[in-house]
Amino acid sequence: MNRFGTSSINAGGKLLSIDQPLVMGIVNFTPDSFYAASRVRTEGEILLRARQMVGDGAQILDVGAFSTRPGAQPVPPEEEAARLETALRAIKAELPEVPLSVDTFRPLVAERCVTEWGADIVNDVGTIAMVAPSADDERRKEEMFRLVARLGVPYILMSNAPTMEEMMLGFARDVDRLYRLGQKDIVLDPGFGFGKTREQNFDILQQLDRLKVFGLPVLVGLSRKSMLRQTPDDTPAQLLKPTIAANGTALRHGASILRVHDVKEAVETIRRHCPYSEA
Repeated sequence: MNRFGTSSINAGGKLLSIDQPLVMGIVNFTPDSFYAASRVRTEGEILLRARQMVGDGAQILDVGAFSTRPGAQPVPPEEEAARLETALRAIKAELPEVPLSVDTFRPLVAERCVTEWGADIVNDVGTIAMVAPSADDERRKEEMFRLVARLGVPYILMSNAPTMEEMMLGFARDVDRLYRLGQKDIVLDPGFGFGKTREQNFDILQQLDRLKVFGLPVLVGLSRKSMLRQTPDDTPAQLLKPTIAANGTALRHGASILRVHDVKEAVETIRRHCPYSEA
């Protein structure tokens, strides 16, 4: 048992220890991700990126097939599923020991990813990037909760709450619902960049250690996000150094998983801030 209250995550039968923070590499099989250098469009590019990330030290790969950036065009479920099938099958065949997370908000797509294409973790970004929360979103969330509990896969629960107080209330409610359904492995994601102003993002980052009360791993996705811009003209390509600094702050406040585009730098950040890490 460690400071997070749980010592491992069971991803596809592989126990991932979180005694030290983990690195999750981002694989975007999409033409319009906010960070152009992270986009891959062919199976060959997918495998090249996946191999490089694992070689650099990623313990998990997070595969997504639509962009959550503001103004992004919605991707039909059939197209999202087709992209994910291609990406997940290719990576699983090439790197069968590496746990794969699928980044989606659609329960039916998530189910196929887990039962047919080799995904081990469901990373649920909700519908917050596309539409405002509604009764439909609550029904979608309940369907996703029941799905992951039935499949027995780790579930990343993201919040779009603008303050830590609202976030903690929402997490408490949703974690209780998940436990009642029999869900075992839950990871909390504060949702940096979703439903928050720049100031609110940094307020939550500084208060991240308050989430330790849940005894659950906390995933932080700060990589190259617009909240890190020093000037309005800064592009994602210019935000590596601010990302490293923000990830260091997140680690000091209890982050247990860093979701990143730049794996090598994240591994080094963990080594600096958690000197006993083998990441």
